[in-house]
Amino acid sequence: MTDEFYNISENIKRIRENITKAALKSGRAADSVNLVAVTKTVDVARINHALSCGIKYIGENKVQEFLQKRDELNLGGVSAHLIGHLQTNKVSKIVGKVDMIESVDSVRLAEAISKKSIELGIKTNVLLQVNIGREESKSGILPEQLFEIADEISQFNGIMVRGLMAIPPANVDNLEKYKFFSNMAQLFIDIERKKMDNSNMGVLSMGMSGDYEIAVECGATLVRVGTGIFGRRNYNV
Repeated sequence: MTDEFYNISENIKRIRENITKAALKSGRAADSVNLVAVTKTVDVARINHALSCGIKYIGENKVQEFLQKRDELNLGGVSAHLIGHLQTNKVSKIVGKVDMIESVDSVRLAEAISKKSIELGIKTNVLLQVNIGREESKSGILPEQLFEIADEISQFNGIMVRGLMAIPPANVDNLEKYKFFSNMAQLFIDIERKKMDNSNMGVLSMGMSGDYEIAVECGATLVRVGTGIFGRRNYNV
């Protein structure tokens, strides 16, 4: 095993241990939280090694990059997620190719996903992305608009709303992150209680390499970790 592969194995082991500790601290079982390996700019060999270490979820940011890798990935028993911003003109390329789209941020996008899914005779699992930090630079539904938009999106028969996703502001301290994650967890609880059509709420995707433990303590069921597993990204790939 190369040093690079060894580091990936050890990183995954360490992160799982940290997730277990954070889950237990919040009074939950360790298996209530799933680890998504974020594969942006990561080559196929390293991704497949992570999969051989038991990774069951991968998250890709860009449609084209995922499609270029997909056929070479050992995806048996693995759930592939699109976690980056999705433009409506890319919907037809990705629907049916991933198990979940985590970044649905508008009625228009949800409608396009539903339409393509119906054409293919499938239902696509989606998460509604919430702009919990109200950042102009980020996509997402504002918290005060979430319930109205969710109700509208839940009317589309080609999708299944499985939960919420959020990315809190990056340049804030841990106390602020606790607040953002706690607010997301409350939104998740509130929207789950609505029992909307075409929904099966159970997924709260939040937390990345620098804050996944805080996210788990606050109620995350999915954490998205890239750098923590694969090391610093090479954006020249």
